Amino acid sequence: MRTTIALLLMPLLVAAAPAPKSELVTEVRALIGRDNFTAADKRVRNYYSEHGATSELAAAISWMGRGALERHRLDSATNYAGRARTLVEALLKGRSIDADRFLATALGAAIEVEAQVMSRRHEDSAAIELLEREIKAYGDTTLGIRLQKNLNMLVLVGKTAPALDLKQYVGRKPEPLASQKGHPVVLYFWAHWCPECKAMAPVLAKIQSEFGPKGLEFYLPTALYGYTKRGEDATPAEEMRYIEKVRGETYTGLENAFVPVGVDNLRLYGSSTVPTMVLVDRQGVVRLFQPGKMTYEELAPRIAELLR
Repeated sequence: MRTTIALLLMPLLVAAAPAPKSELVTEVRALIGRDNFTAADKRVRNYYSEHGATSELAAAISWMGRGALERHRLDSATNYAGRARTLVEALLKGRSIDADRFLATALGAAIEVEAQVMSRRHEDSAAIELLEREIKAYGDTTLGIRLQKNLNMLVLVGKTAPALDLKQYVGRKPEPLASQKGHPVVLYFWAHWCPECKAMAPVLAKIQSEFGPKGLEFYLPTALYGYTKRGEDATPAEEMRYIEKVRGETYTGLENAFVPVGVDNLRLYGSSTVPTMVLVDRQGVVRLFQPGKMTYEELAPRIAELLR
């Protein structure tokens, strides 16, 4: 039974696992962190001359694409993403993308960079078309949830919030999102193993204290990952108890929040990054989709606006 559950959750288990080690990737990331793309290019060329095309090389080049995108060098970002994708496609040779973590990293980053470059060039329709096509191809792999995140960043705001799967939960029984009409809602996607999620707990407690009495509702969707503290294997029942323990110890002030537990919710909302924050207005329409942490100063004005 535990093996079956692990297979069902493999996309999330792989996403949560530590990245494989690579001296090349580590060095290239350090160089682009110092904005030394010339040295990074030289390191990549030297590696290729010694080892040829490898999945590590594809991953390293994909990091260069992300680095160029962060610095708004869109032409360079597109070039690196294209090189990484070409390497991945040559190396796959009919294998699943999940057969090699470096290949999954490289292809996921390449698609992400390509889509974000299009969006920054105000070519959202092309970016959406790209992501929808890639989701059809890779939606059932480790890339699926990451691609959905990027698609949601372009299309989810302004749409009715998708209904959550509420069959499994900890704490009190969750009410459907549709029943919250008239109340703004925070959806805070988290994981029991996530340190950045825990670091945001004081922000959430302050938000709840300030805006909860004014009608704000909280949902804390999460999933089972097949383990508990220190990566110890766990049955679903054991992990559910652990989730309840972490929630109670970490998210003080949110004892009445709804906590649905199910991987389908993370897939639906594209929560490949935890934490992920989603704000829903009184009419049930998404007004914010934000992967990653937010400060109180960033979050509070957005919620105050929904309550006006």
